[in-house]
Amino acid sequence: MISKEVLKKIRKLEIQTKGIVNTLFGGEYQSAFKGRGMAFSEVREYSYGDDIRQIDWNVTARTGTPFIKIFEEEREQSLMLCVDISASGLTGSIDQNKRDLAIEICAVLAFSAIKNGDKVGLVLFSDVIEKVVPPKKGRTHVLRLIRELYTTKPTGKGTDIANALSYVNRLLDRRAIVVLATDFQDSEYQKQLRITNQKHDLVSIIVNDEFETELPKVGLLPLHDAETGKEILIDTSSAKVREAYSKRKKSAQLALDDALLKMKIDTVRVNTNSSYVRPLMNFFKRRMSRY
Repeated sequence: MISKEVLKKIRKLEIQTKGIVNTLFGGEYQSAFKGRGMAFSEVREYSYGDDIRQIDWNVTARTGTPFIKIFEEEREQSLMLCVDISASGLTGSIDQNKRDLAIEICAVLAFSAIKNGDKVGLVLFSDVIEKVVPPKKGRTHVLRLIRELYTTKPTGKGTDIANALSYVNRLLDRRAIVVLATDFQDSEYQKQLRITNQKHDLVSIIVNDEFETELPKVGLLPLHDAETGKEILIDTSSAKVREAYSKRKKSAQLALDDALLKMKIDTVRVNTNSSYVRPLMNFFKRRMSRY
């Protein structure tokens, strides 16, 4: 049974995100992801002016007459949302935590997808696969995905991105748009990132909280790792401690950004203390400029 509070959250999120989709991302989603796949339709005899690169040499050899392949754009696509719901997603120092931010972005993408006639599916993961909803169309289906995002409680404690991507690759038999929403608090995932990016159109949504890179000056501060349960005490009154902490965290972020760039994986970095609209809009614009 879904609580009234969760139903209220879902309804509020639907109104909010559909408004954003209709006013800001109306055609951006379609433009950013159009033409990602071309499906073979038929062959026909070569005509003067046709692109010789489309000649089907096998048919041409059998018939003795030049034939070319005809392709049609695969307009219907599948969007698979692969969302990290591990304990670190509950981190949030301002108005919302990282998991709530990821849910909002996933809702925007899901409503954009169904508006474009695409299917949307969901894989929720921690260090295990927590929930799987196969891709389907329609508003009712998207509302179900949002409900699962809000109500699914992780059984695992850690994060295993490689396992989640490996599962998605086995699940999807056709090329799809795979959105990975996570804070990347994990290791040993780069091989699966490369494999997934080769098989699918992979987009990474990096979800951060500002206190993960900047410590407040509040004296002795206990830092608790939500995934391992470990806790350490840090003296934030020390400028050297704050600077060393910030430098280490920012260095890790730069290393991640560099790795994703080298793998040519599209990336959107969002933060709990600022709007996700501009980073998402910039992402769509970057995509559209390439096509």
